[in-house]
Amino acid sequence: MRCPQCDQLGSRVLDSRPLRNSKAIRRRRECEHCGARYTTYEQIEIRLPAVVKHDGRRETFDRVKLRRGLELASTKLPIPRARLETICDEIENAIADLGVDEVTSRQIGESVMDHLRRLHPVAYVRFASVYRRFEDAGQFRDEVDRLGPI
Repeated sequence: MRCPQCDQLGSRVLDSRPLRNSKAIRRRRECEHCGARYTTYEQIEIRLPAVVKHDGRRETFDRVKLRRGLELASTKLPIPRARLETICDEIENAIADLGVDEVTSRQIGESVMDHLRRLHPVAYVRFASVYRRFEDAGQFRDEVDRLGPI
């Protein structure tokens, strides 16, 4: 690891701590050459499959897009951001665990809906309305009816 101050190789680790459910490690380091202290982060690189869109296009998996969809669905609801990050982690890990080269956007959408169904009914219906392209109030009513007693 090169020191950000003197650009020399060689440092010693002063402290290591796990972060975010032990998916990353924060390390406090000290340069052996100039004594500068700095922090590094180490995390597992997850290989995610390509996403096949409904029109056949292929895209790289985009966690930011996933999080944005969850945030939009849960706007002004009492849902902590940390919970949305956890859902992103769970979906991302489930996709990686499939061990395939491609996953459909439909599979991702259904996974998001499953998580939101358990999290908050309003967030679920909001997401479903965009994901399933609702065109009238009847479709909202049908989706709420499918949720059952709340």
